[in-house]
Amino acid sequence: MGKRDSRLEIIKMILSSSEISNQNELRDELAQAGYNTTQATLSRDLRQLRVAKGLNDNGTYVYLLPEQRRYHRVSDTHATVQRMNQLGAVGVKFSGNIAVLQTPPGHAAHLAYDIDHYTIPEIIGTVAGDDTVIVVMAEGADRSELLNHIAEIIPSLQQ
Repeated sequence: MGKRDSRLEIIKMILSSSEISNQNELRDELAQAGYNTTQATLSRDLRQLRVAKGLNDNGTYVYLLPEQRRYHRVSDTHATVQRMNQLGAVGVKFSGNIAVLQTPPGHAAHLAYDIDHYTIPEIIGTVAGDDTVIVVMAEGADRSELLNHIAEIIPSLQQ
């Protein structure tokens, strides 16, 4: 195995066993393993390994290998509610038949998924960004009923 291939394997081992949030931390870990490398080389290695940054359980961005990607939709509403309550309440604003929900960064997709699967008759569908969910309400839907349903999902909802 060549030096480059062995360095790539060490990077995979480090990222699989540690939560590394920047290239300096990764370079330090590589140096401890006997691999001194430049930032440019490390950037190329990370790109080749298709390493991405994602949120860990504490809300910190860390490097993730493709098979470790943590961006997935949560189908357990209770877990999402607990997480939302830990990170802070959600806000909501209305414009016509659209409700805009604000979430902590990285949590909009979870909330949109839960709303879509809660079967709320006032909702046609949702679109999620990083920290915002757009909720399209059915024609003539009552905003207070919608808020009551969403509050069942997220009790800390702030209007």
